Amino acid sequence: MAVNTDKNSYTILFAVVMVLVVGSLLAFTASALKPNIKENERIEKQQNILYAMGINGNEGTGDITFVDAKKAEAKFASNVSEQIVLEVKDGKIINEMTGEEFANSEDTDKGIEPYLIDVKKQQTRVKEGKSRYLPLFISDNNGQKVYVAPIRGKGLWDAIWGYVAIDKKMVVQGAFFDHKGETPGLGANIKQRYFMDDFTGERLLSDEGIFRGITVAKGNNDPKNEDKDDNEVDALAGATITGDGVSAMIKKDLKLYLPYFKNL
Repeated sequence: MAVNTDKNSYTILFAVVMVLVVGSLLAFTASALKPNIKENERIEKQQNILYAMGINGNEGTGDITFVDAKKAEAKFASNVSEQIVLEVKDGKIINEMTGEEFANSEDTDKGIEPYLIDVKKQQTRVKEGKSRYLPLFISDNNGQKVYVAPIRGKGLWDAIWGYVAIDKKMVVQGAFFDHKGETPGLGANIKQRYFMDDFTGERLLSDEGIFRGITVAKGNNDPKNEDKDDNEVDALAGATITGDGVSAMIKKDLKLYLPYFKNL
């Protein structure tokens, strides 16, 4: 008996079957690839932290070049001399843990390597009235310690984030920024090397030790970024809101580390 394919019921049944089949295939594929995705995310975070520390393959003034993915884990282990986690509440450090203590904790909110701490989840903890865990990655480069902190904020369309390397006086030694969905050629340029390089040498504190952060300034009168004491870098053309997001996340997230650096 021939099936009448012109009936609405056939069309609906066919669509339902296809949705179930395709959905099942996608779910299976996602499940099968989940370990690879997690591993890639882990390596990417290590590459980003190393990049902010100045450990990368950059040459001349070209595009950014990360440490090779196959070498990232070894480079991370050899260059990150120490990982610590600060527990902060109401702007005060209430606990300081080594990376090993944090990773080996049986607390459900801990128990991971510090570099895997999700900054977005930590921001949610604050909204829930809980303390927040702040990771800090330390590199000892020829006797000079460099501290890398993760930051996260909001751009024009979606999340933006980064890693900022600073010395004990909170002078920027390097930075890396990324985004989820900023406009190509405009806000997406926060990931361009010429923008990130401008932050190197900028001071987060005033001469009096007051935290001022760094402003991505549209009216900046220092387009070559030669003045490192003005707490400003030149804005990206056509990306005012994204630039404001970068300024805000630097001021909001890095200020949380101020008590730690004052103790240094």
